[in-house]
Amino acid sequence: IIYMGFPKLLIESRPRGIEELQMNLQKEFNCVNRKLNIAITRIAKPYGNSNILAEFIAGQLKNRVSFRKAMKKAIELTEQADTKGIQVQIAGRIDGKEIARVEWIREGRVPLQTIRAKIDYCCYTVRTIYGVLGIKIWIFIDEE
Repeated sequence: IIYMGFPKLLIESRPRGIEELQMNLQKEFNCVNRKLNIAITRIAKPYGNSNILAEFIAGQLKNRVSFRKAMKKAIELTEQADTKGIQVQIAGRIDGKEIARVEWIREGRVPLQTIRAKIDYCCYTVRTIYGVLGIKIWIFIDEE
């Protein structure tokens, strides 16, 4: 089962995308003789997922969008996905400055010290023309 935020991108970009994926996986796992079933499941609220959000911010930073604008846009998208809080941190040579620094924004509650809190965390690195930036995202979903 493959979980995707936007399965239309795989289907529309290449009509035989799923079949190509199936062939590549069969070669990778050396199971050419056996049948391999692939089921694509759509994530209900893709911007409530920290991995998808990190890739969104990374794409923005590669296109030289201001890091603050990218962070605020990501927070705005996450708030639409019914989350209780989000914290985004970007570290490295932000905007090509010589001295690396860490910038972060928090919106809502993000109780990192509470064990029962369900927090979706992602750490993602992105290579820009200025160097490597680290993106960390904490999304507070709810408490048990």
